[in-house]
Amino acid sequence: MTTTTYIPYGAYWCSPFVKWQGSLAHLHSMEVAAHFGKQALQSRNLSIEEFDYGVLGMTIPQKSCFYGLPRLTGMMGASQVGGPTISQACATSARVLAAASQEIDSKNANCVLTITTDRISNGPHIYYPNPLGPGGTGETEDWVMSNFNRDPFALCDMTQTAENCASKWKVSKEEQHELVLRRYQQYQQACTQKDGRSFQNRYMLLPLEVPDQRYRKTLHVLEGDEGITESTAEGLAGLRPVKENGTVTYGSQTHPADGSAGMVVTTKDRARDLSADTSIEIEIVSFGLARVELAYMPSAPVPASKQALELAGISIKDVVAIKSHNPFAVNDIIFAKEMGIDVMEMNNYGCSLIWGHPQGPTGMRAIMELIEELVLKGGGYGLFQGCAAGDTAMAVVIKVE
Repeated sequence: MTTTTYIPYGAYWCSPFVKWQGSLAHLHSMEVAAHFGKQALQSRNLSIEEFDYGVLGMTIPQKSCFYGLPRLTGMMGASQVGGPTISQACATSARVLAAASQEIDSKNANCVLTITTDRISNGPHIYYPNPLGPGGTGETEDWVMSNFNRDPFALCDMTQTAENCASKWKVSKEEQHELVLRRYQQYQQACTQKDGRSFQNRYMLLPLEVPDQRYRKTLHVLEGDEGITESTAEGLAGLRPVKENGTVTYGSQTHPADGSAGMVVTTKDRARDLSADTSIEIEIVSFGLARVELAYMPSAPVPASKQALELAGISIKDVVAIKSHNPFAVNDIIFAKEMGIDVMEMNNYGCSLIWGHPQGPTGMRAIMELIEELVLKGGGYGLFQGCAAGDTAMAVVIKVE
């Protein structure tokens, strides 16, 4: 899919990501997204009246989420804004941006508010009635843990897909741990203060006051991501693979998290009007989607990226910066081998392998970091890619001038 839509510079935001059962675990993910979203729009001098459409991305059900995007925009004071709620596992953010772009390209909307949010903590425990079950009993499911532990089609958990790829591409535990150390170093660079400002301050809501459930008082103040595990060569070396005779350890995969993010998608002219810096232009160029063979999920970003690059009319050599959703270190190693790039040079300033994975908002945060890296490098093409449950992946090409 190609598009001609734009993101106003600075018209995006992200909460810190918090490891599950942490400081955001008590908050309804839609309510907290509306709360933080209102703060972000005000701090960026963006009027809620600008929007004529919205797209919500979330993957973990919350109470009354049946009402979806209209409920969230209503809480934000944008009762004029309607639109869909989208769930595409880890590719939700990319799909949300694609849906927003399609609405603008079809001239059904002019300025779209996109919000992504998820709370992996305290996932719902669901009962499905079944009158034909033994004695009329139904079935139960833990939405988060049951689906983490078993793909109902591939009949394996997600870690097994990483092991399948590690075996096929001959990726060792040591190679994965070497990359983890590099990714942790890149993340640390994003947290370093320069002139009183870190890279994360360019897009993240910092410091962030975390309210109680009634939004009447502040319980915590977040100065950054919460629950990041320090990686050292000695610590990683002492970890055993999660699976017997495997290569993937708890140190070479991401962790579940809670968080929210938002981004404005609009036309070229409107993006210029809403931009925090009119000398910077951010174009969404193309999207790619792919599905690979059963139980090889970490390899799916390769064909998805090739499709997005082909639609953009460029090659990987034209790309200035690359960001990935990498739930496993294996993802990046395979991608670099197949695309002929240096795996150590992608994912500057952080990635989901280190800062965690709240699912819906994960890709949107990565795209914000991609934009800011391109700005620091003076512009050019950027590529975001990431796998998703079901052995699928999505990729997005953006261009910053």
